[in-house]
Amino acid sequence: MPKLPPRWFIRSAWRAHRTLLRVTADRVGLSTPKPGGKFGMLRLTTTGRRSGRSRGVVLGYVEDDAGLVTLAMNGWAPEDPAWWLNLRADPHATVDLATGSRPVTAREATGSERDRLWAALRDCTGYGDLDAFAARRGRETAVVILAPR
Repeated sequence: MPKLPPRWFIRSAWRAHRTLLRVTADRVGLSTPKPGGKFGMLRLTTTGRRSGRSRGVVLGYVEDDAGLVTLAMNGWAPEDPAWWLNLRADPHATVDLATGSRPVTAREATGSERDRLWAALRDCTGYGDLDAFAARRGRETAVVILAPR
C-alpha cells in the first residue's frame, strides 16, 4: 500500500494553493491538463449546503466530452469532501480555469461511464497509484462530471 503524507501536510498544501491563487489574482495556480500526462487544476465554487455561502476548493481534473472530470476525494480519507456534499445538495456551481470561468452542473458518473473515466484519471501522472490510494478509503470514490450549463 503506498504511503500518504500526513493529513496536516495535505491540508497545508491545499491552503497554500488557495493562497497562491488569491495573491496572484489567479495568474498562477490554475492549469490545463496535458494530453496523456498531468491533470489540470481548477477552482470549484459551490454553495454551502448549510451556510448558503460560496465555498471554493482547488481540484485536479481531466477533460472529457461530457465536461470536466474530477474525483470526490478528501485527501483519501474515508469521508466525502465537503464540496461533494455541497454539490449533491445543489449541483449548480462555477469553475475557474486557466482559460476563464464557466457555470457547471455536477453529476456522478456511474457504470461503464465511470469505468472509462476512472481509467482516464488513472492514466494521469499527477494522481500516483490511483487504485491503491482509492482502496484506502474502504468504499468507492465518486467520479464527478462538471458539465457546462
